[in-house]
Amino acid sequence: MKTAQILERKTVFSLEIFPPRPDSDIRVIYDTLEKLKGIHPDFISVTFGAGGGKNGSRTISIASEIKHRCGVESVAHLPCIGLTRESAVEILDTLEENGIENILALRGDIPEGGCAAGDFAHASDLITFIKERYDFNILAACYPEIHPESRNAAEDLYWLRHKVECGADHLITQLFLDNSHFFDFAENIQLAGINVPVEAGIMPVTNKRQIERMVKLCGVELPKKFRRMLDRYGDDPVAMRDAGIAYAADQIADLIAGGVDGIHLYTMNDPYVAGKIYGAVQSLIA
Repeated sequence: MKTAQILERKTVFSLEIFPPRPDSDIRVIYDTLEKLKGIHPDFISVTFGAGGGKNGSRTISIASEIKHRCGVESVAHLPCIGLTRESAVEILDTLEENGIENILALRGDIPEGGCAAGDFAHASDLITFIKERYDFNILAACYPEIHPESRNAAEDLYWLRHKVECGADHLITQLFLDNSHFFDFAENIQLAGINVPVEAGIMPVTNKRQIERMVKLCGVELPKKFRRMLDRYGDDPVAMRDAGIAYAADQIADLIAGGVDGIHLYTMNDPYVAGKIYGAVQSLIA
């Protein structure tokens, strides 16, 4: 089933996982999936492989496993940086053959030193390519705190609307730690004429190192409440994990009360943390 259809019926609760690295046993992820099944997610998305594009074949295998053996709808991530049209067709044909109906079309990270060779400069280019040739449901990313490469919010909304006009059916936000950013963003995209479902991407922060990386990569604002939590529990791994779970659960409860279309939980392949968060908000999800 296409994720946009699921979002028409209920407040969605979905998960993101990533494949094990190429030098790791792929069966590790199947143990993780078995534990995550207890959450009863509406769908699970699979990133395009830890360790780079060569691990993308694992994305397809895992997405197929999720759909056909776990009985959960799946979404395959597909970054376009460095991707040729021929490679895209090969991947898309394989996804279609495996019964995968949903793709999260992304630009991906630009390699250090410049752009990798490829036929798609932006996610919108890949979305257009897919929509002209296939019947996939297309998900795309959005940024409540503005894409790091955008000059301002107006420019960011312009390009987001372009992505939707190219064929994106469903948006998932980058992580954020202050819900006011999401609610402001939701209002602004409506004013901009962007009328597709938007899921809030939530990443539980369970250690100091994790948040330092997030700030560097995404420019995420750390609200005062979060900074106090980090100062108090950051040097105690167990306390920080539990505080991060509680913070994420509070975020989700507030978002659901505010009418969010859905919650997309970045699990970091940690069934314990994901399960605790789901248990805290389960009764709130329609």
